[in-house]
Amino acid sequence: MKTPFHPYEPNGPNDEARGPRLRQIPLRVIIPNMITILAICAGLTGIRLAFENRYELAVGMVLLAAFLDGIDGRVARLLKATSKFGVQMDSLADIVNFGVAPALVLYVFILDQARSVGWIAALIFAIAAGLRLARFNVMSERETKASWQSEYFVGVPAPAGAMLVLLPVYVGFLGLAPSLPFALVSSAYTVLIAFLLVSRVPVWSGKSEGSRIRRDFVLPVMLVVVIYVATLMSFTWETMVVTVAIYLVSLPFGARAWYRKYGGWPSADAAVENHFPGEVEEDPETRDGR
Repeated sequence: MKTPFHPYEPNGPNDEARGPRLRQIPLRVIIPNMITILAICAGLTGIRLAFENRYELAVGMVLLAAFLDGIDGRVARLLKATSKFGVQMDSLADIVNFGVAPALVLYVFILDQARSVGWIAALIFAIAAGLRLARFNVMSERETKASWQSEYFVGVPAPAGAMLVLLPVYVGFLGLAPSLPFALVSSAYTVLIAFLLVSRVPVWSGKSEGSRIRRDFVLPVMLVVVIYVATLMSFTWETMVVTVAIYLVSLPFGARAWYRKYGGWPSADAAVENHFPGEVEEDPETRDGR
């Protein structure tokens, strides 16, 4: 029975080389795309909640969107359900969840106190997130992969950027009243995070093969994770502030480690030729280095 809807073709139109057209799509192929759609819904709902002055729920929805958007690629690989359609859906979700939603929540909460300056800062962050996504999409099409791409990102990845840029909101939840000076400082901080997104700062990814844990450290590490989750549940905003601070402090150490390992900073031309870490990233379906 024909319907007025276009058939779902996750990898584009079928041809003879791809084999016969499938009349039914396995459910496992749709699940990752549904997670991506839920992530978009969470990000947009966060924007709505911010306009309704329900800021804690708004931030929670934005962080939930970032989480869902971060696992959809992993679920797709786990289910062996990667597809070109999923890549495009994920790209659309990224700009909403990691660019537009955090910028608008931050603007409604504090940046609007700075008037046009705050709005310009929010625009810069959203555009920076889009530029990073565009760079990732273009570079991911290259066949040559950098040997160090599994170790470092180029610039702060977009999911981390969304978490970092909301620091003024976390601080506001701890009792710092919105004011013009606070809004101006927050605007400057927002522009700084936007710069880190599009910069060439090497950021350690923690995904290299050498990132292994000694057997005698496994239980302590698990205990630390449990403690972190427990403090996150009990002291959410204090924990988020500490998390952001640790992440920002770790950036110079990651760059220093890259400098020591690879012996210096490449020039702009050499960076393109030699594939500076992160310029050629993983398969788009992983989306970990956005």
